[in-house]
Amino acid sequence: MEEPNKEQNNAEQAPAKEQAEYTPPVQPDFLRETIKQKPINKKKLLRRTVITVAMAVVFGLVACFTFLVLEPVISNRLYPEEEAEEVRFPEETATEEMLPEDMLVEEDQNEPEETVQAQLDDEQVRELLSQVQFSLDDYQTLYQEINDLAQKVERAIVTVTSVVSDVDWFNDTYENEASASGIIVANNGKSVLILVSAPPLGDADNLIVTFCDQTKVNAELVQKDPVTELAVISVPLVDIEEETMDVIDIAGLGSSNAGMTAGTPVMALGSPMGTSGSVCYGIVTSTGTVADQPDSAYRILTTDMYGSRNATGVIVNMKGLVIGVINNMDTDGDMGNILTAYGITELKRTIEKMSNDKERAYLGIYGADVPEEAGEELGVPSGAYVRSIEMDSPAMAAGIQSGDVITQAGDVEITTYNNLLDVLYSSKPEDTLEVVLMRQGREMNATVTLGYR
Repeated sequence: MEEPNKEQNNAEQAPAKEQAEYTPPVQPDFLRETIKQKPINKKKLLRRTVITVAMAVVFGLVACFTFLVLEPVISNRLYPEEEAEEVRFPEETATEEMLPEDMLVEEDQNEPEETVQAQLDDEQVRELLSQVQFSLDDYQTLYQEINDLAQKVERAIVTVTSVVSDVDWFNDTYENEASASGIIVANNGKSVLILVSAPPLGDADNLIVTFCDQTKVNAELVQKDPVTELAVISVPLVDIEEETMDVIDIAGLGSSNAGMTAGTPVMALGSPMGTSGSVCYGIVTSTGTVADQPDSAYRILTTDMYGSRNATGVIVNMKGLVIGVINNMDTDGDMGNILTAYGITELKRTIEKMSNDKERAYLGIYGADVPEEAGEELGVPSGAYVRSIEMDSPAMAAGIQSGDVITQAGDVEITTYNNLLDVLYSSKPEDTLEVVLMRQGREMNATVTLGYR
């Protein structure tokens, strides 16, 4: 009975052993698969990269060009920008500077003129003078009033600082600064325009304007005049704080014509002593000198005030009006440090041109009026007498010579040198001007093509 059970157990264990030792059959070689990565085509990849970058660059350029072209148009449509107003100074009238004999007022225009002369002897004069007494308080009050007037005018005076950057031997960057006093001459609706001496500015990398309230604002050069060595710079209104606009003022321009006699009391403001904020008091001693410069007739005002050879600023009368712009660069050696200035009357046209950034026409002559004696004794016609001409100037190219008298320019009859200057100021560079002149009693014609100053 035990043997069958043993055989049966062996029979049952045999399949289990065979099942445990089973191994799958080996696959043939032709059924095996290997996944391989596709080889990279470097040329094709590089070509696609280049095309993508090129398309990106083209798209960026097109976008930039479109923005640059359309942005100003859209901005002007949405926010129209106001154009700057043209700067114009009113013409001087005869009433601005009156001679003493012109100040007599008639009581009744219908009555015949009567002249009343009061003749006083020396004793009466001494008696009147003895009744006039000035105390120290009166003296202080007088100077206090002058000082108050100076402070009022100083609202229109600024300090212009030029900054020039340079590199030393050790490649270290440093800055040089120079300053000059200027005056606010106009407001064209976009910028405040300032007249200042040009030599201290040099070739500045940056211009900084300091107003009377010590506010500092960056400025830009508008134009320089090589003859007077003056410049006009501008400060955008958007850069000036409202508080500063309430404090500053535009300088009033007076007159420096022949009606202003010597002895007129004046003040020098700006930097007459070479330092900003200095003040001098004095009188005008001479107005008869004319600067020897081409295409101009700038009158020189001489004073009895001593200042720096590097003085800048303005000469102001006792009405607070600017009558001269200090220019001490060309003062003669025997004049020492006497303050001199360009007369404002002759400067006004130049300031207008520079403020409006308009080029001045250039002829290149040194001229003067024909003296009356020459007309009466020698029969020289009235006109602009040519004392000399500049080398390689339009006047020389047209054949104009020293000693000629210009009697007509274009359609304008010329009787004085100032008439010719008026024609030049109203002309533009590259304009053609037909000139009639007298040379040794003969009338001649010349065609002048005006140049750039």
